[in-house]
Amino acid sequence: MSIIKVLPAVIDGCAAPPPSKSAAHRALICAALAGGGSVSGIIESDDMRATINGISHLGVNAVYSGDKVTIQKVTASKAAPVIDCIESGSTLRFLVPVFAACGIACTFTGSGRLPLRPIGVYADCLPQHGVKLKTSGGLPLTIEGRLQPGKFNLPGDVSSQFISGLLFALPLCDGDSDIILTSPLQSESYVDLTLNALKSADIKVHKTSHGWHVPGGQTYRPHDYKIEGDWSQAAFLLALGAVGGRLELKGIDMNSYQGDRAIISLFERMGADIKRTEGGVICRKNRLRGINIDASQIPDLVPVLATVSALADGVTTISGAERLRLKESDRLEAITHCLKKMGAKIEQTADGLRIEGVERLEGGVKLSGFGDHRIVMSLAVAALGCLNPITITDADSVKKSWPSFFEEYKKCGGAVDVI
Repeated sequence: MSIIKVLPAVIDGCAAPPPSKSAAHRALICAALAGGGSVSGIIESDDMRATINGISHLGVNAVYSGDKVTIQKVTASKAAPVIDCIESGSTLRFLVPVFAACGIACTFTGSGRLPLRPIGVYADCLPQHGVKLKTSGGLPLTIEGRLQPGKFNLPGDVSSQFISGLLFALPLCDGDSDIILTSPLQSESYVDLTLNALKSADIKVHKTSHGWHVPGGQTYRPHDYKIEGDWSQAAFLLALGAVGGRLELKGIDMNSYQGDRAIISLFERMGADIKRTEGGVICRKNRLRGINIDASQIPDLVPVLATVSALADGVTTISGAERLRLKESDRLEAITHCLKKMGAKIEQTADGLRIEGVERLEGGVKLSGFGDHRIVMSLAVAALGCLNPITITDADSVKKSWPSFFEEYKKCGGAVDVI
């Protein structure tokens, strides 16, 4: 399924997003550090495979039963492991300080653009706390030594994953620590997800005026986690309804800690016909309008927001999204290139996008998926607003987060041919 043709179609269906991979990463790490417990709601995506492989070197086994993973303690190997993070930035940035706190020397590797993504935050702070790093600036990254407690000064505007990684690790140290933010925190909801997972494992973290105080010498307690639906993936389903017809969304928590639940209010501002139901949300196609969007707290939504905005009346501006240049692709460049080729009026800005909507996209073109799951899924949404079919390469990249995306797409009325 590496190359697919997606045809214009009318959407009329009911679907649920996959379990939240953001929540699942966190639950798996907490269960591994507790040496027990279970995580229900695991799909076999590349990102989940990366984290489960990583935690297996912490002296645990992950035993599958359907979508449930049970963690069992085993004797850890004494050999320094090589941990393949595939393309998962969460796996890499969460586990580096965790392995350091456990005193496990290891090497982290990865593929795609992951070796090029920033790890300099750890290169700056970990050597000051007993950890030796060997890297040429990216991956492979080798660490040695045991993480020591103390004060950790971190930027809040590079990636919240560095903060979450330390929040997992510092409770294991033999003394108290403080995380001090040196710049405003972006993607705050992802830190909230981490704190919620830690709370379930009986780990205490105290908010301070400039960050967090983390008592040392704590013990993770086993817990049975049930993973909620993924709001970042639910956004693609809602977008199907917003531009393609009608979509009933189920399997989501309207009170979730996930910041991407903001997609509901954003689509409402754009004029989508949204009705909240007892079991979820119904989104119907309606006349859409452009709005101004600050994406600093919701970067994963930008590709699909750009796609919907390309079919909205007036101008949409998206700002605060400069970090998207360092994802699986340069997402600002990728979505601009593809939508413009389809007939959209879209331009990049210093930190985002400016989009002037059109009534219909022309389509009739072959597009690179840039090896990026969110770009591929966004283009599938865009096909619904085209006059002619589009062809997308790299369609298999959806395996990173949602391997069954195109099956759900077709169940809802979407038309896809594998080439």
